[in-house]
Amino acid sequence: MMQLKSSVVLAHLTGWLLLISLPLLFVGGQTDGNRALAILFSPEFFVFVITYSALFYFHTNFLLPQLFFRKQYLLYFLSIILLLLMVNLMQPFDHLLMRFPHPPRMQPPAGHPIPPGFPPGPVRMGFHPDYISFFLFMLTIALSAAIETTHRWRQTEKRALYAETRKTQAELSFLKAQINPHFLFNTLNNIYSLAITHNEFAAPSIMKLSNMLRYVTEENRNYVLLQGEIGCLTDYIDLQRLRLSKQTQVQFTITGDPGVKCIAPLVLLPFVENAFKFGVSNHEATEIQIRLDITADQVHFQCTNRVFKSFPQENRTGIGIANTKQRLEHLYPERYQLTTESRNGIFFVSLILDGLYGDKIHSDR
Repeated sequence: MMQLKSSVVLAHLTGWLLLISLPLLFVGGQTDGNRALAILFSPEFFVFVITYSALFYFHTNFLLPQLFFRKQYLLYFLSIILLLLMVNLMQPFDHLLMRFPHPPRMQPPAGHPIPPGFPPGPVRMGFHPDYISFFLFMLTIALSAAIETTHRWRQTEKRALYAETRKTQAELSFLKAQINPHFLFNTLNNIYSLAITHNEFAAPSIMKLSNMLRYVTEENRNYVLLQGEIGCLTDYIDLQRLRLSKQTQVQFTITGDPGVKCIAPLVLLPFVENAFKFGVSNHEATEIQIRLDITADQVHFQCTNRVFKSFPQENRTGIGIANTKQRLEHLYPERYQLTTESRNGIFFVSLILDGLYGDKIHSDR
């Protein structure tokens, strides 16, 4: 906004400079400073400046926005012609030129021939006032149109950028709203199973779910501390472990220091959900391996699980992972590497996130 205003001010200052300097060039010629000051402080020069500045701002603030940009071209061009006639009738430049005519040249001494091209009498005006008035009129209109068109173009570009940003924020909010109920409903079903069997872990499970709800509802930014995301994953895995039999082994390994690194909230959880949804069986032994390697400015998430044939192939990824891919495109453009592979009944996920800067937690795009 400040850059836009400064460019407009600079354009107006340039126009005023041209308006003041052109009469000095046409009328003053090669004269001393006293003549230039006399021109600047004369009533004719004041009328000249008022006439063309009024023309400029009337064209900028009324004719262009009210007629031209509303496609009333006939009224616009008729107004331009009327203004041109009015300026020719007022003849502000002609009055200024008559008030300060060019000084006559020295006549040659008596008896000497008149050099070619040397006027025999007083010198008349070198430029016809009509042409100069027409030139100044068209210059004023062109400068006004250029400034206003550029200003509107920049405003349109700014509004388009703002609308795109709002659209991106709305899409992210929508995707997060879809992900959050997805894992919450699964967790509530697990706690329900513990409650109806009077399991002693029902109360701790409710506490873990409370921690997850607090994390989901309070962290409404696009980036959160990586440590908080790890805590949410840990609570979710602990809740899932409560309902698993001894045939299912879960390994959750973390290497490296989270520190003040940041990550998009709930961007890893859908992959873990997918592993527990399709990688657990009540009849066969299975293992789920989840690994999180943290380096200086990178997080490498890996998840491996079996996929049992009782689940259709097209339902293995689910809506959570599909939404997560869209969020990654918005929040980590060209800064993530996602690989999903299913081979010989084993489903493997690898996600690498780059650019985990600490100041990201203070930003919300």
